[in-house]
Amino acid sequence: MVARVSIQTADFDLSTEVALLRLQDKGVGAVCSFIGTVRDRNDGLAVSAMELEHYPGMTEKAIESMIDEAFRRFDILGARVIHRVGPLQPLDQIVLVVVSAAHRGQSFQACEFLMDYLKTQAPFWKKEQTPEGARWVDARVSDDAALARWGLPASNA
Repeated sequence: MVARVSIQTADFDLSTEVALLRLQDKGVGAVCSFIGTVRDRNDGLAVSAMELEHYPGMTEKAIESMIDEAFRRFDILGARVIHRVGPLQPLDQIVLVVVSAAHRGQSFQACEFLMDYLKTQAPFWKKEQTPEGARWVDARVSDDAALARWGLPASNA
């Protein structure tokens, strides 16, 4: 059985992760995935690099809990979240969310639910390198609004 959550410095391969998730259940009829990447701009400034930090143990536990919630809310068969930490460059992959289900609707919804959670509630800290120096990045109001539509309060105010 593949771990549901991995926090790692190494890159990941989408096709490998999807194949591993599909092998866990012969009832899979749909797989939805999301990959987040490092942009070269944010809030109007060039971004030359990014560094992601987390609390080992706490981060995995928080994401595991949200995957449990996704299983309660949606009719899904499997879920996998990989989040990278450490130094990253523009175009590098940051996060992967993969969800399997018998049907596409539940897979899409659960994938979006998990990503909305990750953007606002998972204990990660993001620092960007810009021409003006390093800056810490907060969750956006739009990310909090996305989480609220699932009936979950944002705790980043």
